[in-house]
Amino acid sequence: MPKIHLTGTLTCPTDRLDAVRAALPDHIRLTRAEPGCESFEVTETAPGIFAVSERFTDRAAFDAHQARAAESPWGQITAGLARAYKISEA
Repeated sequence: MPKIHLTGTLTCPTDRLDAVRAALPDHIRLTRAEPGCESFEVTETAPGIFAVSERFTDRAAFDAHQARAAESPWGQITAGLARAYKISEA
């Protein structure tokens, strides 16, 4: 089965930045604990710009992560934020 690798950026406006920064550590911790998560990095590279890199063992693990994250506090806090992601399978 091919591994799933997502890379890209999440962009956050100034008025939501404090909430995103506060929620990020828990989101990272929960994601890294998920079955099938091989790596998960989110780094603020400029104010409000977050570089995202994640790798999962297969599509099922990636899909499970997406579903969990969407229903989590992180999903609520980041709803509607601009995401520019590329997903590849290798």
